[in-house]
Amino acid sequence: MTARLRRIEGMVTTQTAPIYELRVRRHGPGDTEIEVWQLPSLASPHITTATRVAGLRGRNLELIEHRVLRRLSQAGVRLTGHEAERKEGHRIEEDLALMLGLLFRTLAPMRSRDAMRAVAEGIEAMGREEAAYWLGMAMHRKNPRRVLTALRYLLTDPKRV
Repeated sequence: MTARLRRIEGMVTTQTAPIYELRVRRHGPGDTEIEVWQLPSLASPHITTATRVAGLRGRNLELIEHRVLRRLSQAGVRLTGHEAERKEGHRIEEDLALMLGLLFRTLAPMRSRDAMRAVAEGIEAMGREEAAYWLGMAMHRKNPRRVLTALRYLLTDPKRV
């Protein structure tokens, strides 16, 4: 008689997953800043205090805000929009944090609207592993600006922009 083993699908518990937080700060009417932070957890013992992964504000955020809000609403995160609440914090999943962190870091220095759109579409189309690879390279390499420049170059079609 052979015993049949039941396969356990990838279980993520609070001890095995890094903790990410989305912080929204309103500086004034129409001036919102969105940041992704990694919080200390058992999964990341090297992080002892909250670490800023990426953030975006101003014109560049306005150009992709609809994309960000759509992804947040799909994840069940609702931003209140009350002017009385100048700061909000929301716990988000690792996949969403990776995508937003990479998106914010890549778009922050950009100026061309067409190139920004192409980069945003490319990052949204990335898989989890690819986004994690690029964000890790952008955060932990000696020259992260070179990594982000390479990503921007790969995601923009030189003929269109």
